Amino acid sequence: MSRLKTMYNDEIVDAMIKKFGYKNVMEVPKIDKIVINMGVGEAKDNAKVLESAVKDLEIISGQKAVLTKAKKSVANFKIREGMAIGCKVTLRGEKMYDFLDRLVNLALPRVRDFRGVNPNSFDGRGNYSMGIKEQLIFPEIEYDKVDKVRGMDVIFVTTAKTDEEARELLRLFNMPFAK
Repeated sequence: MSRLKTMYNDEIVDAMIKKFGYKNVMEVPKIDKIVINMGVGEAKDNAKVLESAVKDLEIISGQKAVLTKAKKSVANFKIREGMAIGCKVTLRGEKMYDFLDRLVNLALPRVRDFRGVNPNSFDGRGNYSMGIKEQLIFPEIEYDKVDKVRGMDVIFVTTAKTDEEARELLRLFNMPFAK
């Protein structure tokens, strides 16, 4: 069992009950899943670019990535419906906690001029999303084998009802929010 999962079971639950006064342990919010999405706009011209993005995402997440397809045709972007334009991974359970641990303790401190993640990126229902500008911050990615620097979106889906509860939950998981 990962270190964060064990930490969640003990310290985080106690801290959340103390702060919000939950009557039952089952009321305490938890992280449901983490979705990592990588939109690859150049994939419409070159299929190899998408393969490389999928490979990077699979290395980072440790799980097979799924291709995402365009829902609508957009003439201005030269995109037709059903065309593969990105990839995503949904992490749950053990892999989710492992990724969260690596993101917070290894990847984010490697970001240039890092002052913390935006504390206002909550959606109003207890979910948090953040953007990462380059995949190179993850130690698994070899700098020499990267063909192009790509960004990605990381979405934390929690069972929290409010943003305040979700912010506290992620703070207890050592998420470095900007002051």
